[in-house]
Amino acid sequence: MKESGRKQGAPSPCAACKLLRRRCAEDCVFAPYFPADEPQKFANVHKVFGASNVNKMLQELPAHQRGDAVSSMVYEANARVRDPVYGCVGAISSLQQQIDALQTQLALAQAEVVHLRVRHTASFPNHWVRPGSPSSSGSPSSRPMGSSHAKPIFDLDMVVDQPTLGESMWSC
Repeated sequence: MKESGRKQGAPSPCAACKLLRRRCAEDCVFAPYFPADEPQKFANVHKVFGASNVNKMLQELPAHQRGDAVSSMVYEANARVRDPVYGCVGAISSLQQQIDALQTQLALAQAEVVHLRVRHTASFPNHWVRPGSPSSSGSPSSRPMGSSHAKPIFDLDMVVDQPTLGESMWSC
């Protein structure tokens, strides 16, 4: 006869007890975190950490922290199954390399924008009027000769500062 008085009312054993081929008790520490419909979740955790170690870890934690601990163990176990040598560290390292590459691309794009702004200002010096400067007041006589009422295309105050990437992009 199957156990019907379980916490969640599930007549079948949890994924952990099913894999370990044991009776799932009413106070099974695995049942709330490893439901019967997710057998691979516990299989990977069991493969990496072992059922006994997982049981000990969960027993030592307060009940309100067990869900987070199980989530961490499942994440690490899945990472170890995909990459047995590096696990989560391999994923973190890969993401860090992507961040570094994207920061380099961003710095190059920002340098190109600054370069284009400087070229544009050098080409059209009379069209560049900075907001708040004396030449941007409302009276036409205070504007440089030949300037229009149009706002500048670029505003140098909009340049975003980036942390240095270790070495200058201009060095060879």
